[in-house]
Amino acid sequence: MNDFNAVKEFIKHNYRHFNAASVVDAAEAYVKHIKKGGKMMITLAGAMSTAELGITLAEMIRQGKVHAITCTGANLEEDLFNLVAHDHYKRIPHYRDLSPADEVKLRETKFNRVTDTCIPEEEAMRRIEKCSWPLLMKAHGNNERYFPFEYMFQMIKNGSLKEFYQIDPKDSWMVAACEHNIPIFVPGWEDSTLGNEVVAGKLNPKNPHGHIKSFSCVKSGLEVMESLVHWYKKNCDSSIGFFQIGGGIAGDFPICVVPLIIQDLFEEVPYWGYFCQISDAVTSYGGYSGAVPNEKITWGKLDEKTPKFVIESDATIVAPLIFAYVLAE
Repeated sequence: MNDFNAVKEFIKHNYRHFNAASVVDAAEAYVKHIKKGGKMMITLAGAMSTAELGITLAEMIRQGKVHAITCTGANLEEDLFNLVAHDHYKRIPHYRDLSPADEVKLRETKFNRVTDTCIPEEEAMRRIEKCSWPLLMKAHGNNERYFPFEYMFQMIKNGSLKEFYQIDPKDSWMVAACEHNIPIFVPGWEDSTLGNEVVAGKLNPKNPHGHIKSFSCVKSGLEVMESLVHWYKKNCDSSIGFFQIGGGIAGDFPICVVPLIIQDLFEEVPYWGYFCQISDAVTSYGGYSGAVPNEKITWGKLDEKTPKFVIESDATIVAPLIFAYVLAE
């Protein structure tokens, strides 16, 4: 019995009620969806890359259990940060006890804290910046335009990061996505460290990595949505599922592609064929992240009979368990 099978058997035996039972139900439905020839979109909010979800997500990609990813700009870059700077990260188990003065010390030593994990600015962010900027400058000079994930894939493919690898690349979901040509849809890329650096590169003519005169070398969020429309229409002959980790733009952006096609393009496509959300957000007035799936029926995203699951829990705990369950033979 492999490790994934052991996890699956443990879950099936112990997870019988409440949120735990929802984990089993969602995982079983995921497996059935894939076995029937369906495809799956994974959406990543929060800091799942810094939580090293790549350990299981990369294997999901390699085994054909994931067919597209939508993520925040932070999750796109933070998987690569971990890839090249893992040994320099600092973990602070007592982060709840930190004072404002302690936080200032972290800032002054160039550590950016995400809960209990501090990302080293020089070894992570600046290292990736140095490798990505020549690609942006080249595209700018050649009047070429790429999506943010395509620049990341170029770095992986050209080998400029390899000398800095500090984890086994099999645990990087970005490396797996690049090797298997999985499309990554990134709305709002400017809300990320590398996106900020591109803005600075235009505003600062003395930028040490080079100066760009416009943002034309990076395709916009509207173009990301356009490419998602084409992807969905091309792939919806097979039922497409939606596995949402967290909420926010990473979830709301891609799920809207179905009503866009039906209501705005006046074309017929199937609704999402599976839906699962892992979130600790509570249902609230006007909130998206904690909204129950049935609300999405009214928006033309899900159908009445779409299998729907909500797991109200910590995604850093639950998502790897579900992935292990799906990966079990």
